Amino acid sequence: MSNTAETIRHAVIRGRVQGVGYRAWVEHEALRQGLQGWVRNRRDGSVEAVFAGAAETVTAMIEASRRGPGGAGVETIDEHPGTTDDLTPCRPGERFSVLPTV
Repeated sequence: MSNTAETIRHAVIRGRVQGVGYRAWVEHEALRQGLQGWVRNRRDGSVEAVFAGAAETVTAMIEASRRGPGGAGVETIDEHPGTTDDLTPCRPGERFSVLPTV
């Protein structure tokens, strides 16, 4: 990671984001960019994610999430600052986890 400030952001992505490979895409992109965190579907049809890493990389990941994979149709992303507690759901030994639906 770069020497810039570390940040954690919690995001809820709404739109056509389930059944289009969105979680797998987020996992792939986050790992490619060296981020920590997790992603999961929510029963309301949204996708929830936490991204942790260099501030500019986290910002770039959230911007990329506005596009998502082909077939996705992101309408909104509600995001706010996260805390280290938000990383707790990560599975032991995984840098970025795909979690069960909540």
